[in-house]
Amino acid sequence: MYENATQVVFGEGPSQAPIMMVGEQPGDREDIEGHPFVGPAGKVLDQVLIEVGIDRTKVFVTNAVKHFKFAPRGKRRLHQKPNGGEISACRFWLDHERALVRPKVIVALGATAAQSLLGSGATISQLRDAPRELDDGTMVFVAVHPSYLLRMPDRTKAAKERKAFTRDLGAVRHYVESIKGGRVALDRKNADP
Repeated sequence: MYENATQVVFGEGPSQAPIMMVGEQPGDREDIEGHPFVGPAGKVLDQVLIEVGIDRTKVFVTNAVKHFKFAPRGKRRLHQKPNGGEISACRFWLDHERALVRPKVIVALGATAAQSLLGSGATISQLRDAPRELDDGTMVFVAVHPSYLLRMPDRTKAAKERKAFTRDLGAVRHYVESIKGGRVALDRKNADP
């Protein structure tokens, strides 16, 4: 998987971030620039974080898999979903990031991230409204990956799903605020009461 990628893309954010967001893998822009969530899906994530009042600079963002897996189509590089072996091979790096940051909450963005953190079998719809506690006490919330919102051809369904994604991240903000000493810096102008 790493042989065709431009570079490894590790997570970024504060060393003691209360929230860690885990996506699937770097996309084309992330592979080129070397930073997570800087492409179109990252822009959607940024917009929703602003809407719910979470300061992105206080969030650690990473991916379950650290290399961009793609199929070349002319000059384009089309995303391919990582398989279980690739997810497992990168688990060491995700566990290392978790140990260094020690977030209070992890948001698994998409099925690959959920599988990496919680094991295989469960679907996004089964896990979405039911946060799970890991052995170390970290709570895991599951939401769709923002790229899913961009790929939906039915714009009415996409708007509904974006609203649900906003609700999911709002629930994360409220949970973190409820933890003693777990304040997330909020943009009061955009945060709901």
